[in-house]
Amino acid sequence: MADWEIWAIIAVLSLSTALTRSGFWLIGHRVSIPPRVQGMLRYAPACALAAIIGPDLLVDAGGSVHLELANSKLLAGIAALGFYLWRRNMLQTIVFGMLAFTLLRLLHVFGGSA
Repeated sequence: MADWEIWAIIAVLSLSTALTRSGFWLIGHRVSIPPRVQGMLRYAPACALAAIIGPDLLVDAGGSVHLELANSKLLAGIAALGFYLWRRNMLQTIVFGMLAFTLLRLLHVFGGSA
């Protein structure tokens, strides 16, 4: 790929990003979103988060579903979910989930060699 093609792609992507993000700002007062659509949009961040985290917890590096006790990501995710249902604090849940994942990884690394 030539340098000018790379710069052209960067310019087109920048322009398209700016237009799509500023669209509601530019014409937002002229367009009204129906209440039903507004209600559905409340769930968009949770759906996006699930779409990002779900495959990471369930699919291994080879692309197959990994639902075993050896899957430390899945176990840490289940532990974090339980912690969130108990405490209802997102920051504490993130810290707890990362600590659980680190502990499970360390137990797997050091427990496997003993």
